Amino acid sequence: MNKEDAAETPTPEERAAQPAKRDAFAELLAPKPKQPKTSHEQPSAAGAQLKRAVGARDGLGAYIAHPERYPPSVVVYSNDDFVAIHDLFPKSTLHLLLLPRDPAKTRLHPFDAFDDAAFLAKVQAEARKLRTLAAGELRRRYGRFSAQDRERQQALDADPPPDELPAGRDWERDIMCGIHARPSMNHLHVHVISVDRYSDRLKHRKHYNSFATPFFVPLEDFPLAKDDVRRHPGREGYLQREYVCWACGEKFGNGFSRLKAHLEEEFDRWKRR
Repeated sequence: MNKEDAAETPTPEERAAQPAKRDAFAELLAPKPKQPKTSHEQPSAAGAQLKRAVGARDGLGAYIAHPERYPPSVVVYSNDDFVAIHDLFPKSTLHLLLLPRDPAKTRLHPFDAFDDAAFLAKVQAEARKLRTLAAGELRRRYGRFSAQDRERQQALDADPPPDELPAGRDWERDIMCGIHARPSMNHLHVHVISVDRYSDRLKHRKHYNSFATPFFVPLEDFPLAKDDVRRHPGREGYLQREYVCWACGEKFGNGFSRLKAHLEEEFDRWKRR
């Protein structure tokens, strides 16, 4: 979730009031209606925007504190140490967030939080579990299109099915787990996101480059060395870089519309691998 999205994110209470749908992942891709203002006082436009932005940056705290209040369309699962939620503004066809609940860590920058080796190991272990769940969802959605999954799909359709299914495509390789070098939300969170970057919520340079440059730091790269250049995302200019396709490396300069059209083509190729 980026700062621009956070400014327009509905409050947790508004999201909790929305009814759950059968397909929680599909719900994320549907446009969300803006909530009407309830106050009779009309603040200045700049003041209202600042208030929304500040409040939204703290928005993840409600899920950490009370995950039981939200439907499966919002919270994937929770336990004593973590909450996994759907990102309201997904930047790929599948985009989840893993939220640690440790009160001593939850408001730290990930570079600082992950200096604790024991805490890092716990987060990495939980992220692997969520990654496996996410990979299963990708297989459910796209396995029937995938050439690597063809033999597995044929075995599933057999009557009777074999005792052991072919392994098929390793969908976990199509899931990225990591953090942003400069998080837009105040609470510590790990992105668990499919590689495709195919979403109507991906709308501009920062959205794309935050997942397609070293601004996105894979969880397995931690702990980072103190002189790792990714600790200085502003100096490195990651978000201002020209567009490069995540899949084939083709360069698009500043042509976002051309990139978006290309990403649709790459998405079709990717799901058919």
